Amino acid sequence: METFNDVISGSRLVLVDFYATWCQPCRMMHPVLEQVKEVLGDRVRILKMDVDRHTAVAGRYGVRSVPTLMLFRDGEALWRQSGALSKTELLTVMDPFLK
Repeated sequence: METFNDVISGSRLVLVDFYATWCQPCRMMHPVLEQVKEVLGDRVRILKMDVDRHTAVAGRYGVRSVPTLMLFRDGEALWRQSGALSKTELLTVMDPFLK
């Protein structure tokens, strides 16, 4: 079984969405993440982490509000931001990390 560390330690860019089921802005991010995946395909892996179920992982990365989005590659956190983003905003943020 693949662990969180296995996923973020790979060479492919990973977008982690720290969310909660009760969070309305988190629900708004779901279709945005699907649209980003449609645009980027295999260039990025998107991982959703429920902060209520994975408290240790959320705590390790200091997630204090949801949604919090983080980009990882080779186990390194490259970027993070809390709050909902549009598809355009998220693609703009991710673009420099895709090159």
